[in-house]
Amino acid sequence: MFTVNDAQIEAWLGLLIWPFFRILGIFATDPFYASRAIPSRIRVVLALLITLLVAPLLPQMPAVSPVSPIGVLIAVQQVLIGVAIGFTMRLVFASVEMAGHLAGLQMGLGFASFYDPQHGTNTAVVAQFASLLTLLLFLGMNGHLLVLETIVRSFMLLPISPEPIKAAAFKLLVDAGAQIFFLGVLLSMPVLGALLITNLSIGVMSRAAPQFNVFAVGFPLTLAMGLAALYFSLPQFPPHIHRLIDEATRLAYRMAKVFISG
Repeated sequence: MFTVNDAQIEAWLGLLIWPFFRILGIFATDPFYASRAIPSRIRVVLALLITLLVAPLLPQMPAVSPVSPIGVLIAVQQVLIGVAIGFTMRLVFASVEMAGHLAGLQMGLGFASFYDPQHGTNTAVVAQFASLLTLLLFLGMNGHLLVLETIVRSFMLLPISPEPIKAAAFKLLVDAGAQIFFLGVLLSMPVLGALLITNLSIGVMSRAAPQFNVFAVGFPLTLAMGLAALYFSLPQFPPHIHRLIDEATRLAYRMAKVFISG
C-alpha cells in the first residue's frame, strides 16, 4: 500500500514553494513580466509553471519544514532575492526613461505628458517613447528569455538555504541605481549637445539683432533641432541598450554570489 508521511509532504512543498517565491519576486519587479498589460493571475500561473519545470534541476533543498519559522524566513529571503534580481533589469529602463525626461525637458516638451498604463502615472511623451523603444529592443534581443535563463542560473549560483543573506548584495544594487542619472545624461547627450548649440546660436542672434523675437522663433527651433537630434541618434540606441542589458545580467549574477559569500 502506498503511504505518504508528513516528512515527504513537507519535502515536496519545499521543492516547489521556495523556488516559486523567488521566481514570483522576479516577476513582480522585472520591467516586462511586471507590466500591467500582463494580469497578476497570469504572472502567478507562469511562475508556477516555470517552478514545475526547473524544480527537478535544482540543488538539494534544506531539510526544513516550509510552515516552520525557519521555513517562513527562507520564503521571505527568496522573495527579497527575486525582487533584487528583477530590479537589475528595471535599472536599464529607468536609465532610458531618465534620458527621455532630460531630452524632453530641454526640447520644451516637459509639459507634454500622457497616461502611461505600464506605470500607472503620467509620463513625459519623450520618456514614454524611449521606454516603449527600449521594451521593443528588449523583446527583439530576447531579453524575456534572458530573464528566464537568469532565474535558472540564480538557483545554481545561490542555492536555497536557511543561511541569512548578506546585505552587501543590496549595496551593489544601490550603487548600480546611482548610475541611473549618469546613464540618463549619457544617453541624452546627443540631444542635449544639439540643443546647447541651438540655444547658443539663438543667444548670439538675439545679441546681434535686438529686434529678433526669441520667444517666437526659439521654441519652434529648439523643438525642431531636438527632434532632429533624437531622430539621428536612434540608430545608436540598440548597441547601448544591448550593453546595458548585458551589464544588468552580470550584475544579477554578481549579486547572487554576494548574497551567499558577502
